[in-house]
Amino acid sequence: MDLTGQTIRSLIDLHAEKNPEQTFVVYPDSGISHNWSEFRVRAQSMSLYLESMELPPNVPVTGLLGNGQAAMELFLGGMYGGFQVLLANPLAGADILAYVLEHAESTNLFVDQQHHELAQQALSQLADKPLLIPLQAESILDWQSKTRGGNFSAKTVPKAEDAALLIYTSGTTGKPKGVIHTHESLLHGGWNTMIAHELTPEDNSLCVLPLCHINAQAVSVMGTLVSGSGLVLPERFQVSKFWSWMIEEKCTWFSAVPTILSYLLNAEEDTQLITQLKKVRFGRSASAALPPALHQAFEARFGLSIVETMGITETAAPMLSNPLAPELHKLGSPGIAYGNEVRVADAEGKVASSGEESEVQVRGQNVMRGYLKNPEATRDAFTPDGWYRTGDLGKMDEDGFVFITGRLKELIIKGGENIAPREIDDVLYRHAGVLEAAAFPLPDEHYGQTVAAAIAPRPGEEVLESALRELCSAAMGGYRAPSRYYFLKELPKGPSGKIQRLKLTERFSES
Repeated sequence: MDLTGQTIRSLIDLHAEKNPEQTFVVYPDSGISHNWSEFRVRAQSMSLYLESMELPPNVPVTGLLGNGQAAMELFLGGMYGGFQVLLANPLAGADILAYVLEHAESTNLFVDQQHHELAQQALSQLADKPLLIPLQAESILDWQSKTRGGNFSAKTVPKAEDAALLIYTSGTTGKPKGVIHTHESLLHGGWNTMIAHELTPEDNSLCVLPLCHINAQAVSVMGTLVSGSGLVLPERFQVSKFWSWMIEEKCTWFSAVPTILSYLLNAEEDTQLITQLKKVRFGRSASAALPPALHQAFEARFGLSIVETMGITETAAPMLSNPLAPELHKLGSPGIAYGNEVRVADAEGKVASSGEESEVQVRGQNVMRGYLKNPEATRDAFTPDGWYRTGDLGKMDEDGFVFITGRLKELIIKGGENIAPREIDDVLYRHAGVLEAAAFPLPDEHYGQTVAAAIAPRPGEEVLESALRELCSAAMGGYRAPSRYYFLKELPKGPSGKIQRLKLTERFSES
């Protein structure tokens, strides 16, 4: 498919005209589903509903919604009508939500019942409060009659270069930044997904990640939109229902994060369900590094190929992926570039040699337009020759596979020696009793920094510090191994599910 000049609206129209009866989206909790023709009517109805509110120009349509029909229709229906959409992340909390609403200059906040109290908490912090509007799927019913029979006409016809999405970063190193994506960059995020995973109209994806996150937006939704395939969207991830959703809705692939894979791996085995997974082509892991031990254990138990990938908010998610063929996977690597270019280079654009560590950088049509109201951060995010700087440290081998070694701001520097936390994580995950692990730096009067590790044991398992010390010392020597261990019930995570090392440093530096 040639994406030149295409928009979210033009692709929905294309599928509705070519395959009107093909199912596009299923909401398994309610049993509601829509084919392409029906969904176009829903998107058009949402467009007219939003138009009737006469929202100010250049201000995003903002929602605080859980996964489901209302969120999906605000997301795609808003962009269909030429609006820029912002789906705020409920897990970010009231303070961050207040900041996002103020920074984005939101005038309206569409909210569902489960997030009404959180919205009120955020609005209480603002002098100029957005209008709080309850949103349910039924909200647009009155507009459906105006869209049937080709009667739909919108005031705005979106163009490929128009802003379609405003999404905020997790803000782990400061205030969240508002990332602006166009129709073009979003659809190319979907295109990268499609070519990496060889998606066809016969595919059907299960999306259990939050729709407010770029992974769900670009991989699951845009990947489905570009490929003309199907999407199954439950209200939330549930261990007890995951495999039955996959089987009953005839899903051929799913996108998850390592935490979800770990929960599935540690759930009670249902042999009958596992034997019915023959139609599942692969599972996809992203948003955080996938420990090789977890990767191998999951595949061994469920007999499914897990494709490790990498993407970030600023690149409309996918930028690296392992090939589909399991024999071509390289454990511990998020893969090679698909649909965009990836290199390992320094801030000035000097490309590293094979196996040499430097910053991972990306260039392509999926890269963001820039950061909202932050030209300095936008400028600093790119090299002089136009590559986006991810802030991730990594190495590229002779086959083009990238291996992430850490974050520029998370690197542990002990006595002048650089130590990559990821290297230590992978060793800690070799212990069968470890559910979550993260190495992080702590201040040290002799070395400047020393290595610490936080561990969350598997439920019911006992993990001895002595065993971990022995494991790490044997693998990397006493100097690079953690000198301190902390045992927690759960490690701190950001809204996307990534473990936050900096939070661990903050917490245990004070102890």
